[in-house]
Amino acid sequence: MKFDFFTERTPPLIGVDISSMSVKIVELTDGGKGVYRLDSYAISSLPKDAIVDGNIVNLDQVSDAVSRAWKLLNSREKRVALALPAAAVISKKVIMQAGLREEDMELQVESEANQYIPFSLDEVNIDFQILGAAPNNAEEVEVLIAASRKEKIEDRVAAAEGAGLKVVVMDVETYATESAYALVAKQLPNGGKEQTVMIIDIGPQTMHINVLHGNQSVFMRDQPFGGAQLTQEIQRRFGLSPEEAEIAKRKGGLPDSYGVEVLQPFIQSLTQEVTRALQFFTSSTQYNRVDHILLAGGCAAIAGIDRLVQERTQVNTLVANPFIGMSMSAKIKQQQLAADAPALMIACGLALRRFD
Repeated sequence: MKFDFFTERTPPLIGVDISSMSVKIVELTDGGKGVYRLDSYAISSLPKDAIVDGNIVNLDQVSDAVSRAWKLLNSREKRVALALPAAAVISKKVIMQAGLREEDMELQVESEANQYIPFSLDEVNIDFQILGAAPNNAEEVEVLIAASRKEKIEDRVAAAEGAGLKVVVMDVETYATESAYALVAKQLPNGGKEQTVMIIDIGPQTMHINVLHGNQSVFMRDQPFGGAQLTQEIQRRFGLSPEEAEIAKRKGGLPDSYGVEVLQPFIQSLTQEVTRALQFFTSSTQYNRVDHILLAGGCAAIAGIDRLVQERTQVNTLVANPFIGMSMSAKIKQQQLAADAPALMIACGLALRRFD
């Protein structure tokens, strides 16, 4: 019943992010002197509809993509950390008495879970992590409980095992992004402390918004907008297949009219959605401002997107690159990494689990 969403110590492993359009793998090692080293990374595209709404629909296609990415990685390591989409996980913070034995805490977690999980406990995996002392009482602790349907976990495990890999950690995409954000926070004034930072991860279908204040998550929301809209417009306008459109979007080679007729309207829509997210956050929470916007996901690699978002929102905007300051293996192409880095946040956060 218990599952390692929060396992503490892990052996060497690689981070594998299975998203709706691609599989992304990152391998980090210890570069010495407290610096991580990016050994290798790989991205392998997925056929359209192999994953729908975060659910694996075609297991063989997903396994093949994992296998291709792992071969491109050229690593001997077969132990991996995976993540579930936030929508597949029910998480809740609860207050418990401090100093409970682990067995007593597990019983209490089960009892708490029974109240808010709309499934039989036999159908779910549950894990918990003590976050620290409760805000108003030194004799209590704040505990984060995470639960997911077993079938959601088993599908992802089967996809990795089908590629010959061994799953040792199952994380949650939101927590993996926060782990990678800890590296990006070093680029912010005062390491992000006492700052309100809005991370906007623009996926293929959905914009995931996670706001951190003082490096703690205080707000999460999804908006239905993503890079697939740009891919579909490229397909429609230039008569390409979904796969061809995706490649052209990333690598270029489209007609001159692409910039004005297709890309600019998409960028306008994107900046509008970011502005909407910002307004919703400041009007519906106690926080009346955001200090920094951090753009992640494939669309964050669009040239000049940070400048345009900053002009529209009047908020300092950065493109997420968790690898700044890391040492690199000789096989990493720096220019390509700069373009890929914003889409590698989750995979990087998962790869960091080996250092927990």
